[in-house]
Amino acid sequence: MSEHQSQRKTPAQKTLDLISAILTDNPIYKSIFRTGYPSTLLKRMAVMRSSFYMHIFPTKVGEHGLRLRYSWCMGGITFFLFLLLTLTGVLLMFYYVPEEHRAFNDMKDLRFMVPFGVILRNMHRWAAHGMVLAVMLHMMRVFYTGSYKAPRQFNWVVGVLLLLFTLLLSFTGYLLPWDQLGFWAVTVGTNMASASPLVGYEGPFHELLGVQVDNDIRFAIIGGTRIGPNALVRAYVWHCVGIPLVATLLMVFHFWRIRKDGFSGPL
Repeated sequence: MSEHQSQRKTPAQKTLDLISAILTDNPIYKSIFRTGYPSTLLKRMAVMRSSFYMHIFPTKVGEHGLRLRYSWCMGGITFFLFLLLTLTGVLLMFYYVPEEHRAFNDMKDLRFMVPFGVILRNMHRWAAHGMVLAVMLHMMRVFYTGSYKAPRQFNWVVGVLLLLFTLLLSFTGYLLPWDQLGFWAVTVGTNMASASPLVGYEGPFHELLGVQVDNDIRFAIIGGTRIGPNALVRAYVWHCVGIPLVATLLMVFHFWRIRKDGFSGPL
């Protein structure tokens, strides 16, 4: 700014400039905002790299990648639903005990006795259905736009694993209400597992490994030869601890790969 322009400023403008200089020209401000005002592309990229939160995103995103009709925002919606499921799931754990004589009654108490319990449970239930739908739509978008191709093929595999763990979350959650629907759904699912090759006692080639009804994959899943208390406890532990932990680690890795690979090109 030239000396002539500085002399033409009004007293109010000079006061604002002085306040701005005091706020920005000090060690505390510079320790937080290290790059200054992001007026250039390089400074904007430096802001992305130096931010604890923003560094998980690519430093440069094409305009097409922000269009709703291209991304459908299904990845973000899926992550939001996962956070909602985590929050409501933790709250539900305060009112639920995975014991065969209490589990169903706890579900009834949530509906009729606990304040807002029916809302809490339905939020968890519908968010779970929504997450399955959102993940499948996200995978469809990635597939039909060719976003799975190099250099994102490895991240595509991680996404397929996340789809698998999402389905496992839904499957293990089916048994927890301990009602007829969950009991028979898990019975059908685990019976299908018993027909797996090599590891299922009803599957082909099971005799090669000496697999029997009391040591096959179905026995490992439900903790016995029938759906009982052991199956309920195992479904609870996998649903609340094991699978969410693995899914969280995979999601962190998935986001990091998006950060490294960037968004795919337009159609």
